[in-house]
Amino acid sequence: MAKKLWGGRFSKKTDPLVEEFTKSIQYDYKLMNFDIIGSLAHIKILCKAGYLSSMESSKLENALDSLFKKIKKGFKPPVNNEDIHTYIQNELQKKVGDLALKLHTARSRNDQVVFATKLYCYAATGTLQKTANSLVSAIKGLSLKKENKDLILPGFTHLQHAQPVYLRDYLGAYISMLKRDISRLEFLSTNLNITLGAGALAGTPIMSSKYNENLKSYIMEEDLKGLIKPVTNSLDSVSDRDFVIEIIGVLSIVAMHLSRLAEDLIIWSTKEFDFVEIDEAFCTGSSLMPQKKNPDVLELIRGYAGRLYGNLISALTMMKGLPLTYNRDMQLDKEPLFNSFEIVSSELKVLAGLIKTLKFNKSKIEEYLEDEGLYATDLVYYLVDKKIPFKEAHTIIGKLVRYSIDNDIQIKELPEGLLKKFSDKFVKKEIVKLFDPLISVKSKKSIKR
Repeated sequence: MAKKLWGGRFSKKTDPLVEEFTKSIQYDYKLMNFDIIGSLAHIKILCKAGYLSSMESSKLENALDSLFKKIKKGFKPPVNNEDIHTYIQNELQKKVGDLALKLHTARSRNDQVVFATKLYCYAATGTLQKTANSLVSAIKGLSLKKENKDLILPGFTHLQHAQPVYLRDYLGAYISMLKRDISRLEFLSTNLNITLGAGALAGTPIMSSKYNENLKSYIMEEDLKGLIKPVTNSLDSVSDRDFVIEIIGVLSIVAMHLSRLAEDLIIWSTKEFDFVEIDEAFCTGSSLMPQKKNPDVLELIRGYAGRLYGNLISALTMMKGLPLTYNRDMQLDKEPLFNSFEIVSSELKVLAGLIKTLKFNKSKIEEYLEDEGLYATDLVYYLVDKKIPFKEAHTIIGKLVRYSIDNDIQIKELPEGLLKKFSDKFVKKEIVKLFDPLISVKSKKSIKR
């Protein structure tokens, strides 16, 4: 194990089993960029406070800059370090000698890890918003294609035929979900409260005014001035993981929305429905049955929602009952956080690609639209317009539907005399027109299109 950031009061070496059990560099290396940014900010703060000279600051900044350039080329740190903070400190010491020891002045890993994790979340939520918008664009593109723009299909409640709806409205529901997801991500990213100055828990001897610095971000386009803030309560700062739980919670909602979309497409692609064809490039086959074309991508999106929920429960359970302030349990927030971002990002990307390839089977959809049950509610409103109270009209149409089923005859084929036994308001030539999907969808005036 490489040199640690602690150990002066210890007379024994750490047991190798403990070193292996407690290390986190195998996953927290993903915070490397963000920890370097925190170190660059801290160098400026120490210089302003008089703990570093301008020359010392430049040496440390140059050393960190060279380390960052290594990362950009795909470098991953060796796993024989306790964590990413230790690795960076040791690398700096190789480059600038004992000057690196000054960098930890007025600093603790407790403070570092919160800063780096919040900055990671800021960058990751920003990227994810763009990825989600790409899926929104793909869904919009599918619904606005010339061949799909006015496509009508059966709408469902309880997975039973309900009423005809436009495909663009059906897909628009998922666009609405994704837009809410994007808004939630945006809210979280702008309220992360990225802080420096908490120390281990009690604050530092440096004035809080020193903590607002211009700083090249390396990862994001904007400068970080105004984004990094002094702490208002140092104990809360180092012990807070609400932001991790909130973000995984929002990502779980995104995963749930994508799972629902995946389920609709899985159902629609079955032989039983045959509404949609998924491109072969986004399907897999069977090792035994040569005819199979399986929607594995969509099934995995559906399945991964469970992983996201598990990550959320993991983070919530980890924080339950922890005393103030920092506890090592909190190291375990990283894997569920990183994993949740990675899963949702991959899902959004692959689903955007799949959506663009979908083709709708209009002839099969038209067969389903012949189901008279889809227009039963339109018949109710037909009677309502003739001044029959809604509940009475509802009962009349229910009895009419029952008669149609029991006698295996379509309503529009019933003679007018028989129709009038159900209600004297029925005029056959009027109700026959109502069994039309276009008339049905156009009659809905409450929807803003």
